[in-house]
Amino acid sequence: MKFIIGIGGVTNGGKTTLTNRLLKTLPNCCVVHQDDFFKRPNQIEVGEDGFRQWDVITALDMEAMINTVKGWQENPVKFARSHGVSLSSETEATDSEDKRTHILIVEGFLIYNNKPLIDIYDKCFYISIPYEECKQRRSTRTYTVPDPPGLFDGHVWPMYLKHRKEMESNCEAIEYLDGMTPKDDIYNKAFESIQNSLLNNL
Repeated sequence: MKFIIGIGGVTNGGKTTLTNRLLKTLPNCCVVHQDDFFKRPNQIEVGEDGFRQWDVITALDMEAMINTVKGWQENPVKFARSHGVSLSSETEATDSEDKRTHILIVEGFLIYNNKPLIDIYDKCFYISIPYEECKQRRSTRTYTVPDPPGLFDGHVWPMYLKHRKEMESNCEAIEYLDGMTPKDDIYNKAFESIQNSLLNNL
């Protein structure tokens, strides 16, 4: 069985933290991080707001990202091995592909704003935090391309609100997670939901 989990949400909401924890506990689990598909800085356009448009879908090489996901769908065992993921001994020893459970986590801030991606998920999570908390967390992060003054209020947050509204009209089966709750609670809620879905799909 192949099972694809989406973990989306606002910047600095806790997506990567949740993803990394699930990776350690879910069997035969691989991940595709949307942040790995950003285009080079000189390919990012400057918008009417005066900022480079990092927080829009065109800043990402979505074709390459979708092809990566397709590579996992076509052969999750080969994908796992090529990405250094250890497979369970049960998986290695099983001849029947149908008896294997393989999980892919797709993690990112715009994973529900691309039609080809929306159609692949078996489980969708979305982590949100309030404006003030998001701004504070963002200010403590160090990025490869540092945030210029005013970027959060002038570009990041307005784009988040725009894309969240777009996502809500595109996706119906999203489970919302409160990024203000303790990390253990977020993980436990997500893990339990995934386990229930896996059992229902057996």
